[in-house]
Amino acid sequence: MRLRFAWALTMIVPTASVAVAQDACPNRGQLDLQYCDVSGTLVADTPIDPAKWKDPSTLVFSYAPVDNPAVYAAVYQPVIDRLASCTGKKVVYYTAQSSSAQIEAMRSGRLHVSSFSTGAVGFAVNLAGAVPFVAMGNEKEIAGYQVWAIVKADSPYRTLGDLKGKKVAHVAPSSNSGNLAPRVYFPDLGLIPDKDYKPLMSGGHDKSVLGVLSGDYDMAPIASDILERMIARKDVDANALRTIWKSQTFPTLGVALAHDLKPDLQATIRTCFEDFRFPASLQKEYPGFDRFVRMNYKDTWKPLRDVAEKSGTPYNKAAYEAARIKEAEAATKKAAQPASTLPQAPEVKSKP
Repeated sequence: MRLRFAWALTMIVPTASVAVAQDACPNRGQLDLQYCDVSGTLVADTPIDPAKWKDPSTLVFSYAPVDNPAVYAAVYQPVIDRLASCTGKKVVYYTAQSSSAQIEAMRSGRLHVSSFSTGAVGFAVNLAGAVPFVAMGNEKEIAGYQVWAIVKADSPYRTLGDLKGKKVAHVAPSSNSGNLAPRVYFPDLGLIPDKDYKPLMSGGHDKSVLGVLSGDYDMAPIASDILERMIARKDVDANALRTIWKSQTFPTLGVALAHDLKPDLQATIRTCFEDFRFPASLQKEYPGFDRFVRMNYKDTWKPLRDVAEKSGTPYNKAAYEAARIKEAEAATKKAAQPASTLPQAPEVKSKP
């Protein structure tokens, strides 16, 4: 699916959100009370008061915590170096263990630029003042993925209806591909979450994949692009798995900046990402894609907002708190199990 997009009109500078007085907001939409959206772009406008603009000496960058963080701390080193070169600032990598940790970090001002997983983007926008501005892609389109329902190749399962009463892994409450989309699509295909099975939160797409292979789960809905990268890295054998259902295509992760960064800094960061071309290491990790492509939340993320509404989990505070609690419960349960063999990510800093 090829997605079209356009920049939102601005009032401060061409690349910054419209600045408005936060205490006299005429339109807020679904944004939290501390944000305003006079521009109608569905994202938080930049504060009108320059005293509220942030210009940190050190920028904190994070990658969406969708799979093995140790791998992506190194994969994104060229992006970190590029951001440091463009801005003239030190850039550090924040290893987030959950989407809620990323959202809380940006909301509190501790995270300045971040890629968010597909399902977390809406929560980051509404509750943390995140402003998505680019997504991964190429000269023709934004990168996309499908939801795949995977089983072991030698399993007896052929349709989703065969999984009634079985062990099915979901990723996390806020995950689009790993939870929300399956809740919308599975019932019409003969499998109703919470009725025909109790979703088991794995905590990550990679964990869902490995859990299916080990027999811990009978089936798992996962993001196709993550499985493809695991196969390319030879983390898993493609022949050991079988896909019994595929969804429509969704946009993949979105990169966002904090709404209250100084407008000149916002403009620099946007240009930095738009002009960046992936080195061989990143193109190897994301075959077919070689750049970050300009996009906006209002248009590009509409299919995701539709899924969120239909699944009963709109991107509001109540839904986020419920998802955060479930995410924390799943993490606690996982912590009580034997330690994972996956390596932990070291802190990655920009080159001096």
